Amino acid sequence: MSLLRLDAVTRRFGGLVALDAVTLDIARGGVTAIIGPNGAGKTTLFNVISGFTAPSEGSVHFAGDAITGLAPQVIAARGLVRTFQLVQLFENLTVLENEQVGRHLHTAGGLLSALTPFRGRAIEADVERSARDLLRKAGLEAQAAALAGALPYGRKRLLEIARALAAEPKLLLLDEPAAGLSHAETARLSDLIRAVAASGVTVLLIEHDMSFVMTIADRVAVLDFGRLIATGTPREVQRDPHVIAAYLGTAEASHA
Repeated sequence: MSLLRLDAVTRRFGGLVALDAVTLDIARGGVTAIIGPNGAGKTTLFNVISGFTAPSEGSVHFAGDAITGLAPQVIAARGLVRTFQLVQLFENLTVLENEQVGRHLHTAGGLLSALTPFRGRAIEADVERSARDLLRKAGLEAQAAALAGALPYGRKRLLEIARALAAEPKLLLLDEPAAGLSHAETARLSDLIRAVAASGVTVLLIEHDMSFVMTIADRVAVLDFGRLIATGTPREVQRDPHVIAAYLGTAEASHA
């Protein structure tokens, strides 16, 4: 059964059609990448899936339930969690505190309880233990006491992903996670995403780094001018003439 299903999702902004009747199934498990030229509608698709933008037409189902029109925080509480193109951290909090904030969906007191003493020491210890474990997996344990704002960009990106994992997602949406990362940081990110997928979390990501996509993704979906033009394995998509035309801008692109 699909974990995520989009049925004929269309999104218009005035006369601009950003998404044009996109139908897509994301199966449980593994890593799926959304690729496409600039302006293809990739981030708009993520915004619709995560509730930040309502579709003009069509519907979105997650784990068998309709989530079209639900608020982002409601969708996140159901297990669909995302990151953004621009890193969004609490820069005046420590790395560990940022990670603990990510646990607020699963603590009785919500966000405030993640930043203040807990009524039960067992809960407090469990949250910190979980946070430190995720920081270790992201290679950030040594920076736990540092302010998040003092981290280099690549480590901020890893912290944002680790914080999203603290919410225990069923589906994790990553918007250009490798953007601006060094080769070493991209390798660390690859290891982290593989570990996340191996743990049972389904990963859906947008990425422009094709070498990264082709090594990390199990499935690839391609958008062009808001339309879904291809889906398949990385190898299948690389050889698809519509995809080649869209990226190379040949005459076939308009036909595709």
